[in-house]
Amino acid sequence: MAAGELTFPKVDPETLEEGAAVTLSGRVSVAKPHEFTDADQPFTPAQLARLDEALTLASRDTGLFFSIYLGKLGEDSRVEAEKLFEQLGEQAPRSVLIAVSPAERVVELVTGEAAGARLPARACKLAVMNMVASFKEGDLVGGLVNGLRMLDEQAGRPPR
Repeated sequence: MAAGELTFPKVDPETLEEGAAVTLSGRVSVAKPHEFTDADQPFTPAQLARLDEALTLASRDTGLFFSIYLGKLGEDSRVEAEKLFEQLGEQAPRSVLIAVSPAERVVELVTGEAAGARLPARACKLAVMNMVASFKEGDLVGGLVNGLRMLDEQAGRPPR
């Protein structure tokens, strides 16, 4: 058995980089700001907050589960959107998926059985047309938020 104490070299606090400090134990602790390195993020934190709020409100108001997919859908966008929709599992019957592929200029809206009963095809088409109009103006987030609001209003409150 050995006894002793742990020692750290003496550090002059004046020589430390910004965000560094010497702790009471003598250890140097350094805090560094986190910087996003991926410049290709489609949304800013404020835009993500808007989308999150719109998704939350639509789901809360209607009792349906709304989700958004943003990315490549491929040649048969409807089939791909339906595959994505199937991944919702048990939530699928009361779900609405908005799948958007900006690069391919495609929007697909998929509803489950219970959601489809509350969202007529005409209402879905109007919401998609509204989103596309915003997308053409370069407002991806605004289009998604407005589309969610339109679907929310059309579906109404959950039946009792």
